[in-house]
Amino acid sequence: MSTNLEGPIGELPHGRPPQTVVNDGRDYPRLGTVSFRRGTLTPRQQELWDDKWPTYGRVLDDAVIDTDSWFGRSAPTILEIGSGTGTSTVAMASREPDFNVIAVDLYKPGLAKLLGAFIREDLTNIRMIRGDGVEVLHRMIAPESLLGVRVFFPDPWPKARHHKRRIIQSGTLHLIASRLKPGGVLHVATDHADYAEWIDERVDVEPLLEYKGWPWNESPILTDRQLTTKFENRGLSMDHTIREYLWRRK
Repeated sequence: MSTNLEGPIGELPHGRPPQTVVNDGRDYPRLGTVSFRRGTLTPRQQELWDDKWPTYGRVLDDAVIDTDSWFGRSAPTILEIGSGTGTSTVAMASREPDFNVIAVDLYKPGLAKLLGAFIREDLTNIRMIRGDGVEVLHRMIAPESLLGVRVFFPDPWPKARHHKRRIIQSGTLHLIASRLKPGGVLHVATDHADYAEWIDERVDVEPLLEYKGWPWNESPILTDRQLTTKFENRGLSMDHTIREYLWRRK
């Protein structure tokens, strides 16, 4: 499996990121120009990043992932889109030692925190991809290869003119369904009321997905996030209601 070692390790190419064009009549999120929040790595984080990223990380590219090779084993795989600083990623992966977990995010300092956390915890079942989650699904994930996809507290894009950027769209639900094995699970969580209404209107839009609601005790993957993330805590402090959604790939 190729790893991007040209130039700074784990850096995205400059300029507007590429976006896969799909003309199937479904709605896909429109990827705008990516502007990264300010944030630099500490010297220790940078040292760990330079040392460990070639093993545990990849930058978005067009090579389909061979999970057996990357993880050094054959195991069910879960993709988490928008892992942030990896709080829930580490908490859940530690309870899922027999599952491979691939965390996807654009923000380097968040991935660096995740890397440091799972190295300290001596977890060997986490890998990371730096890039847009929808593009990762399009370009790097083989059809019917995942047992689970997680989308926890995605950007709600609250302004109406930005709703086209929301990740939960009819096209994304179809794309996720195509990457799940039969019986695989999509788990979404949000604390944004308007976004919850948006998702409510789309729970049955994808024929390949059977909406299971919440909770679903027979789910083949862990659905208890174990702890609250900083974004979730922020929402709870403002009396937001956490809504969770589960679908099964038919």
